[in-house]
Amino acid sequence: MAESEKISVDVCYALASKQEVVTVSLPAGSTLGDALEASGLLEKYPEIDLKKNKFGIWNKLAKVDAALRQRDRVEIYRPLIADPKEVRKQRAAEGKVMKKGAGEGEGAEA
Repeated sequence: MAESEKISVDVCYALASKQEVVTVSLPAGSTLGDALEASGLLEKYPEIDLKKNKFGIWNKLAKVDAALRQRDRVEIYRPLIADPKEVRKQRAAEGKVMKKGAGEGEGAEA
């Protein structure tokens, strides 16, 4: 590829209330980090930390030095508020308690 070739990449950051999508034009061979810098989202949202946040390209985790291709979608992931495994455990435990309480009808059939 010639150095003058450009690629177009979307950089996305989802907040609780809205999603920011910024399309940037970069030189071919640019990295995920280059796209983050060019998007302006790092300045707009100071909570985004290159060392702490995770990033991805089309739903697959990627490092800041990952090479980008034409029409890639760079995603900035926010930290999870709750551990999904723990939430599932709690829901399962609540479900078991509810089933025990509803067991009177089941015992009458036997």
